[in-house]
Amino acid sequence: MSSSIKNVAILGSTGSIGTQTLDVIKGNSNLFRAFLLTAHSNADLLISQAMEFVPQYAIICDTTKYLQVKEALAHLPIQVLAGHKAIIDTVTHPDIAVVLTAMVGFAGLEPTIAAIKAGKDIALANKETLVVAGEIVTALAKQHGVTILPVDSEHSAIFQCLAGEENNPIEKLIITASGGPFRGRNVAFLANVTPRDALKHPNWIMGAKITIDSASLMNKGLEVIEAKWLFDVDADQIEVIVHPQSIIHSMVQFRDGSIKAQMGLPDMKLPIQYALTYPNRIQNDFKRFNFAAYPNLTFEKPDLDTFRNLNLAYVALKQGGNMPCIINAANEIAVAGFLNNSIGFLAMSNLIEECMQHINFIEQPSLNDYLNTDKETRIFAQNFIQKLPSKAIHY
Repeated sequence: MSSSIKNVAILGSTGSIGTQTLDVIKGNSNLFRAFLLTAHSNADLLISQAMEFVPQYAIICDTTKYLQVKEALAHLPIQVLAGHKAIIDTVTHPDIAVVLTAMVGFAGLEPTIAAIKAGKDIALANKETLVVAGEIVTALAKQHGVTILPVDSEHSAIFQCLAGEENNPIEKLIITASGGPFRGRNVAFLANVTPRDALKHPNWIMGAKITIDSASLMNKGLEVIEAKWLFDVDADQIEVIVHPQSIIHSMVQFRDGSIKAQMGLPDMKLPIQYALTYPNRIQNDFKRFNFAAYPNLTFEKPDLDTFRNLNLAYVALKQGGNMPCIINAANEIAVAGFLNNSIGFLAMSNLIEECMQHINFIEQPSLNDYLNTDKETRIFAQNFIQKLPSKAIHY
């Protein structure tokens, strides 16, 4: 195999970002190889992907499905492993050039830290890693000379706008939001929305968790916290603006008042490709943006009174310590509860706020503190949902 081919580890290969990353790799097999594929529990899709791409390693987190994957791939030269620890151990493999972290939620933190300590560049699609432990992760990246390449469309846009601007201080980051499927709706409407309603995103095709986060604006709140650590800015330097067309992916305002924006059709394969090829841009056949097809690009302020999660994220960011870790864990439990109809859409914000008020605050947490905070918050949140009377689910 040519030494110019970059070995890519895809953590979460069966999710939306993972499958699109494999599309990018498939279209550029002269540049990339899928070296490691991991899945949480989707054994069937992991098997299918492994058969097509023949990675060095295939890891299924759900150990009960290990034999299924092992037997299905027995005829191929693929090492099949199982369990979360196997991912943490394998991302350090010396032949891996870049680790694309697309695991959902808190689960991405420890593998990302292990990869950074092994000197691997990180293509970051797991925003929760920086939300939970941004100070630790960015310090480790600096210590080990690792580049964190954002894959989220908004952070990729900012990253691209900052190219060549290293000596020009940022005055403000402007993160755009589509507004989700419930933009403009009031509390009375939201009290009765269903998971099916919330999963109908107007512009993006994403996994269930991030789609619900988009509907509640928590996704934007998590992006604000992530941006603080990626670009070394303060909370008051980050503005969120609703842009329903999702053509401008985010902007940077410099101290002279000039604003740079990165634009394009809503397609995650572009920021994925840019992260894998950085600092170069390569040819592709992605659909191109046509200005004539979008004669009106509009902008509006987010409704923080109705969509409280975004404001809660700002509060957590300003308080610092383990508070972002608390809201992340609370939100993961809230979203899971909403998806299984155990808690209403509006009650998700109430649950998050309850956790912020009751979980022990730690001003300067260690990694172990983050792990304990995550566990403690999840237990509290699950108990909170279980104690909700059925008539109070939507309060």
